[in-house]
Amino acid sequence: MKNFALLGVGGYVAPRHLKAIKETGNELVAAYDRCDSVGIIDSYFPETSFFTEMELFDRHCSKLLRQGTKIDFVTVCTPNYLHDSHIRYGLRLGADVICEKPLVLNPWNIDALEKIEAESGKKVYNILQLRLHPDIMALKKRIEASPQDKVHEIELTYITSRGKWYYASWKGDQRKSGGIATNIGIHFYDMLSYIFGAVQENVVHIASHDRVAGFLRLEKARVHYFLSINANTLPQAALRQNARTFRSVRIDNEELDFSYGFTELHTESYRHILAGGGFSLQEARSSIQTVHDIRNAMPAGLQGNHHPLAGLPLCKHPLGWDR
Repeated sequence: MKNFALLGVGGYVAPRHLKAIKETGNELVAAYDRCDSVGIIDSYFPETSFFTEMELFDRHCSKLLRQGTKIDFVTVCTPNYLHDSHIRYGLRLGADVICEKPLVLNPWNIDALEKIEAESGKKVYNILQLRLHPDIMALKKRIEASPQDKVHEIELTYITSRGKWYYASWKGDQRKSGGIATNIGIHFYDMLSYIFGAVQENVVHIASHDRVAGFLRLEKARVHYFLSINANTLPQAALRQNARTFRSVRIDNEELDFSYGFTELHTESYRHILAGGGFSLQEARSSIQTVHDIRNAMPAGLQGNHHPLAGLPLCKHPLGWDR
């Protein structure tokens, strides 16, 4: 049994990590979040010591270490812009670190973390759960078996509606979240480069507070993508079903269906790590570089071949201003 400490237990994704820690037979000895609405802990680890101040959490962890209680892993589920510092904290505590997406916001943060990883002798693992999805694994094998000179045509559409709260939170601040591509797209970019090879060209057609559309040329694929958090961009088929989310990945005009199995992927990620696997700092680099480049690109506009939804009318910022 391993001992875990968790940073960001009040966040959206934390319950998946609580479930994964529990289902892999481990213990949560300490948890931190600025928010105290964390009753979800009772469903998994009611005896966990909880703190709303990082200083008190740190003092408690140090006390556990002095008393001989080892903290094997620190799990990081805090807002994106805090990942780098909280990963550093876990390594300096003498623990391996499991971090939610995105690992960090900038590729040079990975370089610095590698040095601390080497100094501490501990490891950093990123949750890249789509790599463990059975259908994605099967697709990777299929592409590897295809002719080496085959270039696939891919159309990625992901719309996940968000309300006004999103823009008032850290997620609506690009400096803290990394923007739309980072917040909702990074797993898809990782999955695509994992299967189809490194990014060779990265063009952004449209970028705003609620959407991003562009083109990626990979070693074995041409990808036109559209990501949005605006419900007004949902296709009619989704609206007729009263759906708030629409996800489509078309490869050579064939729909890739991986709509099932998502609820178990965090537990599978933990099993993978605890069995000696896991995805390292270097394996996260490609997607971090991709979203960094998208975030800092000058949009080219609707010229050339672009995603069919890229031409939808842009909307004003819901709060009346742009961050």
